[in-house]
Amino acid sequence: MKVVVLGGTGLIGSKLVARLGEHGHEAVPAAPNTGVNTLTGEGLAEVLAGADVVVDVTNAPSWEDDAVLNFFRTSTTNLLDHSAKAGVGHYVALSVVGTDRLAESGYFRAKIAQEKLIRESGQPYSIVHATQFFEFVTGLADISMAEDGTVHLPPVLWQPIAADDVAAGVGRVAVGEPLNGIQEIGGPEQFRLDELVRTGLAAKGDPRKVVADEQARYSGALIGERTLVPGSDARLGEITYEKWLAQQQ
Repeated sequence: MKVVVLGGTGLIGSKLVARLGEHGHEAVPAAPNTGVNTLTGEGLAEVLAGADVVVDVTNAPSWEDDAVLNFFRTSTTNLLDHSAKAGVGHYVALSVVGTDRLAESGYFRAKIAQEKLIRESGQPYSIVHATQFFEFVTGLADISMAEDGTVHLPPVLWQPIAADDVAAGVGRVAVGEPLNGIQEIGGPEQFRLDELVRTGLAAKGDPRKVVADEQARYSGALIGERTLVPGSDARLGEITYEKWLAQQQ
């Protein structure tokens, strides 16, 4: 298959391109640094010519409410239009577990808008909902830090996943039949959000204190006990957080 991966030079996209290539597919990375821009439409017609599958793993450069909404609406509309004109048979997009439960967040309102455009496009599609990546666990401390330097996080359940397992999950969906629905993927273990960030910071020698705070927000939204964990029919990755940490060190 010819599979065009938008965002194909980023964390997930580069891993996905490599994995698809190893399995004999023609995987084409597409991103602004390869001359393809979903926001402006530049290069889309050329890169999608002859494509069997398009995979969108792009992310907005700004998470400010209006900017992120404009990014996902505009880039998804452009990509859907060009995919239809090129006769692409399967449109795949990477999104987030819990998106439909996080409408209080500007970022997730934008993801909800993106998914709605895909569902209503009339094109065969699959949406992959992934949990947060291990690679971004400690980054939550930077956006959840109070003025006194403590990190406030809700002590809810969390089931993050390694980027390698995300790429495997998206790749599996991409070369399969369109789901015309959602496939959830997550890590093999559940944690408490505050506890795992505390563990991750300690592994990096970061002395910041993590406080369990039930009123703390996640990407601007109040969340419940199971907002961030997938359902029972999710496909789970194989890499544990302990194994992933060892690989980083």
